[in-house]
Amino acid sequence: MKDNLIIVVGGDGLLGSTLVPFLKNKGSRVITVSRTSKTSDYNLDFSDEESAKKFLDSFDPEFIINLAGLTDVDFCEASPNMSYRINVKVVENIANWIKTKSPKCHLVHISTDHVYDGNGLHSENDVTITNYYAFSKLAGELAAMIIPSTVLRTNFFGKSFCAKRRSISDWLYTSLKNKEKIQVFEDVFFNPLSMDTLSELIFLSMEKKPVGVFNLGSRDGLSKADFAFLFSEIIHLNPSNMTRTTTDKVSFLKIYRPKNMVMDCSKFEKTFNLVLPTLKDEIIEIARKYYETTKF
Repeated sequence: MKDNLIIVVGGDGLLGSTLVPFLKNKGSRVITVSRTSKTSDYNLDFSDEESAKKFLDSFDPEFIINLAGLTDVDFCEASPNMSYRINVKVVENIANWIKTKSPKCHLVHISTDHVYDGNGLHSENDVTITNYYAFSKLAGELAAMIIPSTVLRTNFFGKSFCAKRRSISDWLYTSLKNKEKIQVFEDVFFNPLSMDTLSELIFLSMEKKPVGVFNLGSRDGLSKADFAFLFSEIIHLNPSNMTRTTTDKVSFLKIYRPKNMVMDCSKFEKTFNLVLPTLKDEIIEIARKYYETTKF
């Protein structure tokens, strides 16, 4: 992996702010590209096929990691064409270039747990599409799979080093510290990973190059409310201004969101012969980045 050239599309975003430094520390050569960003190495619209081809031809990377994504659920519903361009067309252009120009290049495509809903743990085949964001992300996965690529369905949190994006834990930490009144959902369940752990596992996926779609999350799930209260407990911040609610009691959600996105990650564990961390352990690890003097 050392000295391999990696192009990270959307590398200026939330996950990229942790992943890119991690990859560089591993000795990889990393080039970041985004549509418009002062922090990326290059600015380019990867949904434009000719521009994407010329760019990739000029570098001929060993790996492409696609982090680009339009994740605003309400905006995706209102602007399906833009959602398609970013969540699908970008992936199509990358996959088509690899197929025709550089079969040795391996694509790692980051997808979402938003393609799941309903009771129980969700395996990779247990897909339920409830809005256009989820539809576009699933279509992006299908575009990636025209070549032997690695698709990781995931959700993540942790301290953001991206000025324009913050994570759920960033929001919780700031709100709790500033004693703001906030509501947390007790009817929405997920099993995210920290961005630190996810970066390590993306790197491992590049080394092993497994082909297919893989759920990638913590071993156990929590409601977002339980996640929030556990976070406040671990980081020693008073949760008295935080109240539990349900999605049907708030007016700011315009479009339906899945209520149960908890993934069965056994396929990933078996493929890599590892045990994924618990969600509590992940919160403990990222809490240190927010409040270094916290005692555990």
